[in-house]
Amino acid sequence: MPHTETAAQIAAYLLETQAVRLRPEQPFKWSSGWNSPIYCDNRVTLSYPHIRSYIKNALADAIQAQFPDVQAIAGVATAGIAQGALVADILNLPYLYVRPEPKSHGMGNQIEGKLEAGQRIVLVEDLISTGGSSLKAAKAVQNAGGEVIGMAAIFTYGFNKADENFAAAGIPTVCLSNYNALLDIAANQGYISSEAISTLEQWRQQPETWGK
Repeated sequence: MPHTETAAQIAAYLLETQAVRLRPEQPFKWSSGWNSPIYCDNRVTLSYPHIRSYIKNALADAIQAQFPDVQAIAGVATAGIAQGALVADILNLPYLYVRPEPKSHGMGNQIEGKLEAGQRIVLVEDLISTGGSSLKAAKAVQNAGGEVIGMAAIFTYGFNKADENFAAAGIPTVCLSNYNALLDIAANQGYISSEAISTLEQWRQQPETWGK
């Protein structure tokens, strides 16, 4: 399956920096309890200036193309905070970020920064799995009076559950790269064997029961 140049390049960067680790023979355990042959931490890319710049520019371009009427950027804590700030700076837009829960002290804020009533917000995430944390952040913004017009992320696993969750919430998403592009690059550049690719493809179909 062909992929955009951006999707392929970012997949290559994630593998090069080990932001993505593929370990089908010794699966990771996610916080959800799922066994997974892949672990993704896109925060690693922040340590590489040329990759950081590529990603922030690609996110900014995608947001301008898909959500041209955006009025502010909101990063989803914690991994989306830095990426969102970089993008907001490029687009010269107001910036805020959203905590998973309100603070237990001080002002008790869940949203940090100035949110205007009715402000059109695009959320920035590093990674979309099921979409749960992203949609929780979106709900917090909506409850505070903002209008969430979209979500932009670096990478998505492409789970059907995530697509269903975002569709139900009425929030369109744009992702720079995806699981299929990652597997193609991993196979073509020798990061993993063809046998392991089959395992990785099987996991994506039923991640909640894989390896159990």
